[in-house]
Amino acid sequence: MPSLGRKTVNRILVALLCHLTVFAPAAFSQTTNYPTKPVRIVVGNSASGPTDAVARLVAERLSKAFGQQFIVDNRPGASGMIASQYVARAEPDGYTLLMVPATYAVSPSVFKDIKFDSERDFTPIHLVAEGAFVLVVPSSLPVKSVKELIDYARQQPHPLNYAAAGIGGLPHLAGEMFKIATGINISAIPYKGAAPATVDLLAGQVSFMFNNMVSSLPNIREGRLRPLAVTTRKRDASLPDVPTMAEAGVEGYDVSGWYGLLGPAGMDKAVVAKLNAEINRAVEEPAFIEAIRKSGLEVASSTPEGFAQRLHNEIKKWAEVVKTAGITAN
Repeated sequence: MPSLGRKTVNRILVALLCHLTVFAPAAFSQTTNYPTKPVRIVVGNSASGPTDAVARLVAERLSKAFGQQFIVDNRPGASGMIASQYVARAEPDGYTLLMVPATYAVSPSVFKDIKFDSERDFTPIHLVAEGAFVLVVPSSLPVKSVKELIDYARQQPHPLNYAAAGIGGLPHLAGEMFKIATGINISAIPYKGAAPATVDLLAGQVSFMFNNMVSSLPNIREGRLRPLAVTTRKRDASLPDVPTMAEAGVEGYDVSGWYGLLGPAGMDKAVVAKLNAEINRAVEEPAFIEAIRKSGLEVASSTPEGFAQRLHNEIKKWAEVVKTAGITAN
């Protein structure tokens, strides 16, 4: 192959420099100036409930920080999978994001026709908030601790019934994990939500329930429900005197209702870092912390890598529980 002359080489170098001058600053500018247009945070629920509430708090905070609108886009249906599939197929430019609850990590095990991969098709950005569930019994039930509840269940000739607010939801899975960890004979009674489940619990139609803090606290404070333990590794600030399940003797037990922000796979790392850093600033602000606590949650500081690992661990954990319990979607 003949060697190139000096003039030819110089022309090639000049052309390359012109190319870099035109295109590199444009790409760099898009990253450093992000966002330059409104950003959509998709939620797989209607405009109510904790997922929507957390998304709106984050959207409000990011809108103020970046001087650009962050808009919550509710796309309910199919247990959140419609919203997840929509974001999985979106351009990974940082303008379409997804707020997910902890049940996002359960769906891959419960539903068999998911058209996306919960890890591979998304970019973890930030674990925003999380909260404990509380194991409660009606005050009429003659048990005052988790150990007493386990002993009580073993003394019954039939399975002890517990209220499950939704099949495949975290309150249901918390009960099944309790059953697996202790070996007691209990049976889930499904309800459409926490409210009707609590009505039957108070009436003594079921013996116990794993419930969210917001629904449980009023009845606990009125003495109608007795809290036996919280489901997280640390005690909850709302019930500082109530032990964790691990402290109560159920080793390794950990169930948390968390909410995190994802984007489509392939997002620019600089954009991810920018979003993560701003949310980390938000979770240190008293007003943001107080707003999150009104939903019965606590803020969480996280890195994208840390959230990715948490998500992986949760998917694996719930897959084992779902398989052991034989849970399937209706």
